[in-house]
Amino acid sequence: MTDQSRIRFPQFYITTPQPCPYLAGHYEKKVFTHLLGDEPISLNNMLTQAGFRRSQNIAYRPACDNCSACVSVRVIVDRFRPGRTFRRLTARNADLTVGLRAPRATDEQYALLRRYLDSRHADGGMADMAPVDYVAMIEDTTVATRIAEYRLPHSSDADGPGPLVAAALTDTLDDGLSMVYSFYEPSETARSLGTWMVLDHIERARLLGLPYVYLGYWVDGSRKMAYKTRFRPLEALGFHGWTEMTPSAGDLNPAP
Repeated sequence: MTDQSRIRFPQFYITTPQPCPYLAGHYEKKVFTHLLGDEPISLNNMLTQAGFRRSQNIAYRPACDNCSACVSVRVIVDRFRPGRTFRRLTARNADLTVGLRAPRATDEQYALLRRYLDSRHADGGMADMAPVDYVAMIEDTTVATRIAEYRLPHSSDADGPGPLVAAALTDTLDDGLSMVYSFYEPSETARSLGTWMVLDHIERARLLGLPYVYLGYWVDGSRKMAYKTRFRPLEALGFHGWTEMTPSAGDLNPAP
């Protein structure tokens, strides 16, 4: 096989079964490939549009036996209209500043991540993430990615930026923004920072003229994933390509 063939047709691998983090009693397997070669950005675009997610220089998607619960979803940006609840949330966070940074890990980011994991995901797969693991998550990349930092206003008697309360690692694709991973200050409950970051990404995609915001996987029956159905209109990737989701018995609540 020539080098050119390896770029055009990446090699795919499959993991061994592991307990599913979303559905009790289920096991998950993933198919994955490396985002390497001469055109990793184009490869990341193609695979994200095909339902893959990125982790460092790996693109993966579920390949579970007898289960297709994980569904890739994306927000249709130009048709998104925030309801009253979302408008109130936007007003509540109007004092936050947003800075887009190169993918470089900082101690401040890691400290925020630790508080988030310890409060919200103490028993999750990332609970034991060490500083070196965080550096790899942010900096081991060959694609177009940035980290958005959300900060409170600095106090009048302090120099420099205000406290960091949220952050999101985000890939820029040719048709949208893909939210790779986000985390936030767990004590700022009134701000609903997880929801706010999605709203901010939708607005940023609109300003960039990008049609979609990719939210990763939605899992029917998983409370962890239920929030994603609030950002409508939402498209899901199925056997017939990307189609708009409609409210149904398993599709929880539409956006307010």
